[in-house]
Amino acid sequence: MILIIGGAYQGKLDFAKAAFALSEEDVFSCTGDTIDFSKRCVDRIEEFTYGCVQKGVEPKTFFQTHREQWRDSILICQDIFCGVVPMDPDQREWRQATGRLCQYLAGEASQVSRIFCGLEQRLK
Repeated sequence: MILIIGGAYQGKLDFAKAAFALSEEDVFSCTGDTIDFSKRCVDRIEEFTYGCVQKGVEPKTFFQTHREQWRDSILICQDIFCGVVPMDPDQREWRQATGRLCQYLAGEASQVSRIFCGLEQRLK
């Protein structure tokens, strides 16, 4: 599995498409608590974690349970776990759950890249 992280609008998906020859059909973009691991690339993992938190599901546990489905995937997550801590408890839990998930995924990944201004910084 390859994990790509970075801030909003930093070119994570464009980088993944170019680096791994992905087409639009290869990418699933999360919009809630559903996820499709049948695609080569899953974008916006942070949106999936938000949907999970709203339903009381721990995203890290979900990924651990479904490991065989994503082990060959390219996973993209926006870095929402840095910066000022939100006052809202739900927003804090979302950030914490996303951070826990990314720590787990980084440990499982064969490659971890941070994208900043469209440029790759290889972390692993």
